[in-house]
Amino acid sequence: MNSPKLTKAYLSVPIVDCGEPLEAIPPELFILEFPPPYIKLGADYGDASPYYLRQGVLNALAQARQNLAILRPDWQLKIFDAYRPVAVQQYMVDYTFQELLKQKAYPEEIIWQEVYKIWAIPSEDPKSPPPHSTGAAVDLMLVDSQGQDIDMGGQIDELSDRSQPDYYRNNSKEQKYQIRRDILLNIMTQAGFRRHPGEWWHFSLGDQMWTWQHNLENPGQTLIAKYGRINT
Repeated sequence: MNSPKLTKAYLSVPIVDCGEPLEAIPPELFILEFPPPYIKLGADYGDASPYYLRQGVLNALAQARQNLAILRPDWQLKIFDAYRPVAVQQYMVDYTFQELLKQKAYPEEIIWQEVYKIWAIPSEDPKSPPPHSTGAAVDLMLVDSQGQDIDMGGQIDELSDRSQPDYYRNNSKEQKYQIRRDILLNIMTQAGFRRHPGEWWHFSLGDQMWTWQHNLENPGQTLIAKYGRINT
C-alpha cells in the first residue's frame, strides 16, 4: 500500500518552535471523548495521550470556553482529539484507506484522494509535521447541559461534503446546523484560533496551517509557525 506523494500549501511555512511544553487538557473544564476515538479503533499512542495541547493553545482554549459560557451558558466544549503522534496519524490514514477500499470499487489513486481530504500527510519530516503532531490543533464539538452531543449536521472525520464548514450556509431548511457551526467558529476565532478550511471541527493556533491562513489574510505581516512536531 503506497501512499502518493502529496503536498499541501501550508507545509511551505517555515517553523521555529518556541519550546512550549504539552499540558494536559483539564477534564474538569472540558468534556473529553472517552474512550479516545482512535485508541478505540486500535491506534497505539504509547506513553502519549490525545488530550494534551501546547501551553499557549490550552490557554486559548480556556478563553474559548469562557466565550461559549457567555454566549450559551448551557453548552460545553467536548474535545474529540488533540495531540496525535505521527505514528497515530499514519495508523489512521492507513485505517481510513482500508475502510474505503472495502466500501468502494475505486482505483487506489482515487481512494487516496478521498483519504487526504480530511487526513494530513503523516510526514516524519520536521519541516512538514501533521498539525495534530505539533500539539497546536484540536478537534472538538459542542454538547448540551446533559453532556449530549449537539447535532452539527455531520460527524467528525466524516468523508463527505457535509464536513465542509459552510455546507449548510445556503440551505434554509437546515440553518440550525450552520448556526451551531458558526457558534463554534466564533468562540474559537475570538480566542485566536483559525479553522481548517475543509473541516468544521478542526481548529489550530500557531502551527503551519494557522500561520499560512494568517499570512494569506495579512500579506504585509508574514509570520513563521511557532509550533513544530513534538516527539513523545
